[in-house]
Amino acid sequence: MQGGKIFGVGPGQEPLASSRSWWSSGWVHILLFFLTLLSTYWVGSAFLGGGGWYCFSLMTILLAHELGHWLMSRRHRVKASFPYFIPFPLPPFGTLGAVIRMRSPMTTRKALLDIGAAGPFAGLVFALPAVVVGLSYSSVVEKMPTEGLPLGSSLLFHILVRWVKGPIPGGQEVLLHPLAYAGWVGLFVTALNLLPIGQLDGGHILYSLIGERSIKAFKLALGVFGLICIVFYPGWFLLILLLLLFGLRHPPPLDPVTPLGKGRVIVGLLAFLIFFLCFTPVPFQIWG
Repeated sequence: MQGGKIFGVGPGQEPLASSRSWWSSGWVHILLFFLTLLSTYWVGSAFLGGGGWYCFSLMTILLAHELGHWLMSRRHRVKASFPYFIPFPLPPFGTLGAVIRMRSPMTTRKALLDIGAAGPFAGLVFALPAVVVGLSYSSVVEKMPTEGLPLGSSLLFHILVRWVKGPIPGGQEVLLHPLAYAGWVGLFVTALNLLPIGQLDGGHILYSLIGERSIKAFKLALGVFGLICIVFYPGWFLLILLLLLFGLRHPPPLDPVTPLGKGRVIVGLLAFLIFFLCFTPVPFQIWG
């Protein structure tokens, strides 16, 4: 695999030549995009009461994320496919995200960092307004424990709720507008992809910063993630299995020696700050 992503696994190596003709067809990208539009619209309509709001905003966030990777790949002359969206017409999201396929190796550490960071940064540009505007349309209601799927909150989402809605009285909760829920999903996806493990976007960034030493950091991060799974949220277990399946070792770029420069080091550190702000240890409060 040349890279990785959670909420859709990729970017990855180009498929075998025998399947390349149909897999690389532009019609495949278009078909999957429209099927994902339908699946997110259906979930938004059936479970959130706002298919259009949810579908448009979530698809915009996901498309921005993938195009961030794609455009930065073009800038660094790394061949990449257009996004493959993954429809999944079931709650809680209506999609498993989107992926791009990397068709050539990463060239330099600079390319590795730029391509890895561009996706989460681009998606966040659209996720943050979705949260803020969506919260302004959201209502504060009496808690109804038997209805809906209780969501956890990242530090950033909690700050935005306090900023937009003010302190929430005890016994009450925010009933999220579909636009706000799409923004919540955007923050959730951003954090997952910035996990500093293996070939996720965060793994790309960490490898570009510290090179081969990152394998120790990957193992440490996976151990912490496993502890969160055991203590707080068993639902992470499947994700841990996927991370182990795709492996922790990161392939080096063609030029692993040329330094990043201060500006890119700052970008890398900012990416991990965003991870800590957006990560939700217990995304769905269905255990405990």
